[in-house]
Amino acid sequence: MTTSFDNAAQVLTPPEPGLRYLRTDRAGELSLEPGGITIEHGRIATLEPTKDANIHVDASGCALLPGFVDCHTHLPFAGWRAEEYEQKVTGVPYEEIARAGGGIRSSANALRETPDETVLAQAQELAGEMLRSGTTTFECKSGYGLSTAGELRALQLAAELAQIVSQVTTRTALLAHAVPDGYTTTTWMDEVEAMLPEALEHARALDIFVESIAFGLDDLDRMGALAAKNCVLLRAHVEQFTTMRSVPVAIRHNARSVDHLSTIHPDDIAPLAASDTAAVLLPGAEFMGAEATAPARELIDAGAITVLATDANPGTSPIFSLPLIVGLGVRRYGLSTREALLGVTLNAAYVLDLQSELGSIELDKRADLVLLDRPAEHVAYRLGRNPVAATFVGGEPAYVRPDAAWRIAER
Repeated sequence: MTTSFDNAAQVLTPPEPGLRYLRTDRAGELSLEPGGITIEHGRIATLEPTKDANIHVDASGCALLPGFVDCHTHLPFAGWRAEEYEQKVTGVPYEEIARAGGGIRSSANALRETPDETVLAQAQELAGEMLRSGTTTFECKSGYGLSTAGELRALQLAAELAQIVSQVTTRTALLAHAVPDGYTTTTWMDEVEAMLPEALEHARALDIFVESIAFGLDDLDRMGALAAKNCVLLRAHVEQFTTMRSVPVAIRHNARSVDHLSTIHPDDIAPLAASDTAAVLLPGAEFMGAEATAPARELIDAGAITVLATDANPGTSPIFSLPLIVGLGVRRYGLSTREALLGVTLNAAYVLDLQSELGSIELDKRADLVLLDRPAEHVAYRLGRNPVAATFVGGEPAYVRPDAAWRIAER
């Protein structure tokens, strides 16, 4: 089966093939020129349209982009925490909510009490919402288990979710998210180490939340050693509320990413930018929680690999739309369209170690694509509007907006 995308107003392509990532100060080298591509057997066959294709997609007036990659979500989870949002907007700090049994513990209780089929049904519905806004790959995390059995169940549910959604998914074992009752950080890390053989049957990365209300630098150091020993990626939630000086520790362990960075110490920007550790920025969480704003421009100008993600979760960022995150990133951080799109495509794929397979429009890559109904600059400009006309996964239309169905025709 051959599919030709014809007459696109813009096609987003990298400056050269085979890049693992592109430092964001080079985002201006991304091409957004008119053109088309051809898909064969689910992969990108040529970077031009083909007259003799079985299916033609009329992309006139549209932007053709790589499928969006959401490299930081907390799916699957149970329930919602709307009441906490009201507390936050009326002045109660998240740290106070968490210490009172809300936050992560609230979601842990909900997950424990909710049957598997209900958890999966909610996650499948949310994955559909993400697909309609262009997300073709997303990460799942554990972290709401707060017990060995709970964490392993969460990873199993994530594995099952992968079988019932259209998108590519990955799994991260966020085994140090909050300190369960009855444990210290040290004794819980002992439990983490003991559960790793089973946890890593389902996960390709380890994660930890380093914060005054969670885990410390010694725990991050230990998690980094465990990741290296088990040959998996290290991810870390850092500097969200408190300047912990986590970044140098994460870099020392070759972390694939450090996420949040709202309160990163100025002295840690240059070392992070010089490393291969990506800076995953989460403007949705910052906006919803009235948090400090990550110094995106300073990171970019220093040469960092910057990424945008939803942080989709039931508490601090109940946002599942990467176009909305792009818009928030452009407005809050002063990003250009190319800088923002790079952060939800190639660089996000790098965080998940999928950059050789997806994340950019290149020959022989998987044909995960998003067709926008306007030029790419409109994503941020028309904040909150869904610009996605169609989403393609492995070359097949996984979502087509009804008013865009005319664009796809068999010949």
